[in-house]
Amino acid sequence: MAPSGDQQAWVIPGGFTVLSLRFSEDDAHAALHQLCVKEHRVRSESNTHRPQERTLFVLNVPPYCTQDVLRHVFSRFGAIESVELCEKPGASESSDTSGYFRPVQRQCFRVAYIVFTSASGVRSAKRHPHTLPLIVSSAERPVRTGVHKWIQQYSKSLVKASSLQQDIDQFMNEFDRRKEEEAELQKQEAEQQQEDEEGWVKVAKGSRGAKTRPHSETANQRTLQREDRKKKRKELLNFYSWQHRNTQREHIAELRKKFEEDKQRIAVLRAQRKFRPF
Repeated sequence: MAPSGDQQAWVIPGGFTVLSLRFSEDDAHAALHQLCVKEHRVRSESNTHRPQERTLFVLNVPPYCTQDVLRHVFSRFGAIESVELCEKPGASESSDTSGYFRPVQRQCFRVAYIVFTSASGVRSAKRHPHTLPLIVSSAERPVRTGVHKWIQQYSKSLVKASSLQQDIDQFMNEFDRRKEEEAELQKQEAEQQQEDEEGWVKVAKGSRGAKTRPHSETANQRTLQREDRKKKRKELLNFYSWQHRNTQREHIAELRKKFEEDKQRIAVLRAQRKFRPF
């Protein structure tokens, strides 16, 4: 049930405030669409792009309301920092930062997260009377629907070749610069960790207060290899008497095995050398 007062906010169970939405001023007799809004407060929210006390959570957003439309409609409550549209509540949906390859959006009712620059914008939206509908399309800012909307979306999807090539060149230049910096850093680390003929590594004294840079993976591998070589050199073979006895026993067993193999080989050779005239 809506409140009896004409200038009162309509609050429903769950803490949502109902806002009336009208497509255009000419549709005075058309049915109103209703949005449900509330302050976004989630304890487990890790998204810093949705700050508490400044984020308005909006349900039942119709398909014809884009981010620009919502920004224009809700700007009457205060300056808006960002608008985010999702198919369902939850974490932010991953999007391509290049702006050229966007996933196909379903034509369905969605949810929105509207971030105001001040918390007063959220409070103003929650106090707005349900009898004063928000206008979506006006003469100054018309919202296209149907075939005109599809044509507009298709026109916006076309990318100029020159603009695309410029962004590609910028990306590749940045990529090459990062690769050169990584190669230079690896070269400096290799020079610093290089050993001389006796296995010593020169350590340069850094400035006071400078943080020591952690060893690279290559340097760590070389250190482990040196430790392994030291351990192998320090190993004592046949140090204990039982080690010496086991070694002798294995040596005798190996000699007996070779002796039996030689006997069989000689027997075969003798059988092949018999004189057979017929």
